[in-house]
Amino acid sequence: MINSFDYDVIIVGSGFGGSVSALRLAEKGWKVAILEMGRRLTKDDFEKAATSQKALAWMPKLGLKGFFAQEIFQHVALLRGIGVGGGSNVYGAVLLQPKEKFYRDPAWAHLNQDWQQELAPHYEEARRMLGISDNPYRGIQDEWLQKAAEKMGVADTFGSVPQGIFFGNPNKISPDPFFSGNGPDRQGCTQCGRCFTGCTIGAKNSLDKNYLYFAEKKGVEILPERKVTHVEPASDGGYWLHLQHPWDSNITYAPMRARQVILSAGALGSQEIMFASRDRYRTLPNVSTMLGKRVRTNSEALVGIMARDPDVDVTKGASISTHFYADEETHLTQNRLPPSYGMMKFYMVPMVDDPQPLRRALRTLLAYFTQPIDALHVYFARNWYKRTTYLTVMQAADNELDFCYGRTIFRGFRYGLRSRLGKGGRTPSFLPQANAAARAVAEVSGGIPQNMIVESIGNMSVTAHILGGAVMGANSAEGVININHEVFECPGLYVVDGAAIPANVGVNPSLTIAAFAERFASRFPQKEITHD
Repeated sequence: MINSFDYDVIIVGSGFGGSVSALRLAEKGWKVAILEMGRRLTKDDFEKAATSQKALAWMPKLGLKGFFAQEIFQHVALLRGIGVGGGSNVYGAVLLQPKEKFYRDPAWAHLNQDWQQELAPHYEEARRMLGISDNPYRGIQDEWLQKAAEKMGVADTFGSVPQGIFFGNPNKISPDPFFSGNGPDRQGCTQCGRCFTGCTIGAKNSLDKNYLYFAEKKGVEILPERKVTHVEPASDGGYWLHLQHPWDSNITYAPMRARQVILSAGALGSQEIMFASRDRYRTLPNVSTMLGKRVRTNSEALVGIMARDPDVDVTKGASISTHFYADEETHLTQNRLPPSYGMMKFYMVPMVDDPQPLRRALRTLLAYFTQPIDALHVYFARNWYKRTTYLTVMQAADNELDFCYGRTIFRGFRYGLRSRLGKGGRTPSFLPQANAAARAVAEVSGGIPQNMIVESIGNMSVTAHILGGAVMGANSAEGVININHEVFECPGLYVVDGAAIPANVGVNPSLTIAAFAERFASRFPQKEITHD
């Protein structure tokens, strides 16, 4: 009998969830393919993206085929990476484990007696694979952050972040230092401060240097430029995946069939595929009504500080290199910006403290009249990106949004996701801890602290780490997937990415997503070998 399946397992997405799953399932004997919406990226792509916003941006409908997407909804503005390797192409290679509060969050603590203990070996394996190193370099931006921590009375929490970067000799190609010579050759970090636009020399441990590298050696096929529109159960077993090209309607793809499907398209992508399958194409009608619930932003805020000295240059170093805790649940890192982020100066507005949204918006606008020099200086500043420190502030706090699906005026009556307020406390658009930290950095650096316009005037949350929306639960009334990541009422369909995580992590979540995927794969069965 001819095998009617294209693959045993098709994985949608090649980020931290998809890459880990692909390697581990291939090691267990399964025939695996990865479908990736974005392109396979090259050194040339990264070099162009470092200085060109057009080369960086992912807006395929407008002809921009980069790998960094900025998306705005009614209640949240978010950033994400798209391309082979997913978010690892644009992340700062920060590999932190969350504090104990994350594991004990009521959203999922009842599903396991001790999540921290169960996930521990999977964190350890993810750390090994992602290649954590100590960053030997600290620059002026790190010094400012340390002094700010001292001013805030939390100096003991300041330190270097654990990083997935090779800090070897930057002037030569070295044999693989992470996998006993079995991985790709590497070049040491040059401290160029451009991790967010892809590492041009290959020092950053993006997923093509570890999980995807070994997955392809195990026979995993990576098929880029394929957008999954919806998933449909096959009448005689498995699932059909329906595809389209992300930007070229002249390119068509036949549906693909797999015994089992893993959605790892990121928290937004996996939600959208499931919503479309359930509500538009009606091929997965039994997906839980919890789909789109408990969407988390990692309780984040972004704040900026521009040095008044036009000759200051903070860009030497890894994009993120140090961090501290402003309080027990509030974590922050500094960020160095590449030249192509220069457009972000127009996202900045005067810093205002006010939890009441309308009043805060009005006070922000008023600041252009009461503090015109500082308020307007940023827009005309020379070397803005070299002078600017961004702080990413994250919390393990309990707040959330919901997403729903349908045609929207904002998207030209096309189908898409929409945000809405959930039953719990909504994700913040104002974090007093973020403003306090920005002011502390401004004081020690002689800078001007600023907020994001979408937060201060738009009353939106901002995040680079969207989570949830297809979370674990004890049953379909409580979640979309079970503790083994399988979708309720859809055997053989799994969600393994940030969408599965039910609580705010409170730190950069890449390592946590990888650890979740390691745990999932460890429970996935070995393929049985049959002999004719």
